Amino acid sequence: QVQLVESGGGSVQAGGSLRLSCAASGRSFSTYVMAWFRQAPGKEREFVAAVTGSDATYYTDSVKGRFTISRDTAKNSMYLQMNSLKPEDTAVYYCAADTRPSGIVSGVTYHYDYWGQGAQVTVSS
Repeated sequence: QVQLVESGGGSVQAGGSLRLSCAASGRSFSTYVMAWFRQAPGKEREFVAAVTGSDATYYTDSVKGRFTISRDTAKNSMYLQMNSLKPEDTAVYYCAADTRPSGIVSGVTYHYDYWGQGAQVTVSS
């Protein structure tokens, strides 16, 4: 059974930092695109960052310079280091895996076929 499990969410004041982890089990995702999405209350799920099988990274503009995505293929895990957090970063954060053979990074949710259960991140002002 394939599972993605997020951890590391929590509450922090503006300007603080959090590190999210996503542990995969059931199959290896080392050659596939993995990504972080987030969903704030009343809003659609949005792309945050992605890392390819060759460790290229992509970010949405609002988190560039503040968030860093990385992966550890030996641990079949992915991470999101979030610094200089802002109240508008408050959301449920989801990790996702895209097993399409193209390896092209997509910001569209339906291209991702595996999802974690989500981790709440709350940033207070």
